[in-house]
Amino acid sequence: MTNTLAIRGGTPVVRKDLHVRWPIVTQEDKAAVLAALESGILNGPYAPQVKALEEAWAHYCGVKYALATNSGTAALHTTVAAGGIGTGDQVITTAFTFLATALGVLHHNAVPVFVDIDPRTFNINPAKIEERITSRTKAIIPVHIHGLPADMDAILAIARKHGLIVIEDAAQAHGSTYKGRKVGGIGDMGIFSFQGSKNLPAGEGGMVVTNREDLRDRANMFRMFGEDIRESDRKTFDPSHPLDGAREYNSLMMGWMYRTNEMSAALCRSQLRRLEASLANTRQNAAYLTEQLGKIPGVTPPYVPPDCTSSYYQYRIRLDPRAAATGLSAKEFRNKVLAALKAEGAEVSLWQTVPVPGQTLFQERSGYGFSCPWKCPLGEEVKYDLAEYPETVKLLADSLVVGSHSYPLFPQPIELMRSYVEAFQRVFANLDQVVA
Repeated sequence: MTNTLAIRGGTPVVRKDLHVRWPIVTQEDKAAVLAALESGILNGPYAPQVKALEEAWAHYCGVKYALATNSGTAALHTTVAAGGIGTGDQVITTAFTFLATALGVLHHNAVPVFVDIDPRTFNINPAKIEERITSRTKAIIPVHIHGLPADMDAILAIARKHGLIVIEDAAQAHGSTYKGRKVGGIGDMGIFSFQGSKNLPAGEGGMVVTNREDLRDRANMFRMFGEDIRESDRKTFDPSHPLDGAREYNSLMMGWMYRTNEMSAALCRSQLRRLEASLANTRQNAAYLTEQLGKIPGVTPPYVPPDCTSSYYQYRIRLDPRAAATGLSAKEFRNKVLAALKAEGAEVSLWQTVPVPGQTLFQERSGYGFSCPWKCPLGEEVKYDLAEYPETVKLLADSLVVGSHSYPLFPQPIELMRSYVEAFQRVFANLDQVVA
């Protein structure tokens, strides 16, 4: 192995041609979408591809009910509405997530309340939740971040004690398990995303899952204009008149139009047939990286509790400049290592650079003027102080993701993982060149 790093003019370790771009669209996927198009049925509340996807996903997750939406964000908003959360109500969630988790709350004029993370799992810290509960708290939204399940037993115990509903944000956790159960159906409701970067990519799309019929019915109404379109009315569906039927056109509640379409559903159904194989490959890649990178001083691979499995939507490592004896700050060291690894040809990236409550939307509280949810007549003015989320701030300063949205771990060959390990070893063996 040459001592000159690529960032200093040496030859990169990782070959570009080893990378497999995501998502993978097969001939079977194309045929499924074409068949949906040729059927002449493109949408509707009883469209056959959508209904088949809902049934297949419910079976896969081990839940009674699944409702397809046009995005994971729409699914989040739908669950908030179905849970009876309203203007000025508070919903507790994690400071380390994608913005959509909080947007689903804001879209219903409710108040996101953030909790810091467990520094080992990167998930919401259950020990910090109760101190955030008030008389206005109505729900907890744990996020299975990067595909690792949150501590659901502890979260559910807190929720039951205080009479709160639990909505699982499993947008990154397709196929992940917690104590032998697939995530999504452990709380009162759960949501998934089928956006193109996920390990079940349909371009765009989402899903609501639940075991409670009352929540399923409210969610179904909300995602379809507030109309009471019941599953029992499905018997009136006529393929020759796919947009006609027994519909009353009578909205019973405030609603949105969050249904998905037949082409996305057909693609998702086809991709679902390969999900377990994709998960197996992802976990093999992650296991190899964890074993090898864990031997390098200053590198901490992601932790997975023994009673959980992860989908590894992101493979996030932490870097310690003290263990590497560089004298740099955490962020400086991370940025220099990131640049050196990129030069070696590795796909490494940053995902989120600031806690969600630190984003401009929450710091400037824009979008609602001076009304709810930022300031309600019966509640205090809402403010977000990053000092309340020290572990999230630290994580976003000292970590990076191995992989990217275009080249995640899901489809990569083990040979590429070996090259990545070689790149890490080369960089950390020559930190004087990295630091200089």
